[in-house]
Amino acid sequence: MEVIDSHTEGEPTRLVVAGGPDLGRGSVARQAGRLAQDFDALRRFIVCEPRGHEAMVGALLCETAERDCAAGLIFFNTTGLLGMCGHATIGAAVSLHHMGRLALGQHRFETPVGKVAVTLKDANSVEIENVPAYRHRKDVKLEVRGLGPVTGDVAWGGNWFFLCKDAPAAITPENIPALMQASQALRAALTAAGITGAEGASIDHVEFFGAPGAAEAHSRNFVLCPGSAFDRSPCGTGTSAKLACLAADGALKAGDTWVQEGIMGGRFRGRYREAGDGRIIPMIEGRAFVTGTATLLRDPADPFPHGFSAAA
Repeated sequence: MEVIDSHTEGEPTRLVVAGGPDLGRGSVARQAGRLAQDFDALRRFIVCEPRGHEAMVGALLCETAERDCAAGLIFFNTTGLLGMCGHATIGAAVSLHHMGRLALGQHRFETPVGKVAVTLKDANSVEIENVPAYRHRKDVKLEVRGLGPVTGDVAWGGNWFFLCKDAPAAITPENIPALMQASQALRAALTAAGITGAEGASIDHVEFFGAPGAAEAHSRNFVLCPGSAFDRSPCGTGTSAKLACLAADGALKAGDTWVQEGIMGGRFRGRYREAGDGRIIPMIEGRAFVTGTATLLRDPADPFPHGFSAAA
């Protein structure tokens, strides 16, 4: 299996460009369903240890029947499929350009949750036009073990997020263990309280906000991803969800820029346009860099042919 690795503002993407499974025809959403049902062992093979690690996010290049799309992308991590992934879309665009398969300029990708537009500005800089984002619930209150009362918003940015009003600790690399523990407790409390996204969808991302480190940034975030990993980048879908909440509160005008800083210091530049019905179209700009190419191998004698997860 041929892959190309990159990072987007610190968060890794492994793009599968050859040797993936035959997912048949149909929409990317349908192909994603078949990947989950019939080829989940390959997902683990690609991103889990010993070939990957807990922070690895995969993107499978697949066929699209949409004439205005350059390709289809299916996203996943060590726990399962993702609906959309902003940083991985940026990483995929940069990786395909590195391979000579995507020219500078505007393109579209089909994802399991809809079409996204990408503008490849140079070899490393990409702006994505995400699927519509919106706030589902405002000022949700719940009790969280170890944190006490917590208030936040539930919003969709391509994945479901709980955006917490107050961080339990300063958002710095030194506090990652405390932020991980708090965000996992919060996610468990959401599940226990029956708080969901639309149509009962699980809220699998938790986002804290704090003061930025860079003068040009508006805030710094910490994002718990599905499983036991945190986003090293500012999170494309999380920034989209944040823009939706800012727009709903009248705190950011359409077209104005919001600079979101991630916990490792990487930055995304976000803006939006109105989509109607309380929804927005987020535009997220960031940088990605190719870190390597590889051929993944599976030996018949390998005791871990499908990988494993050592995360607690």
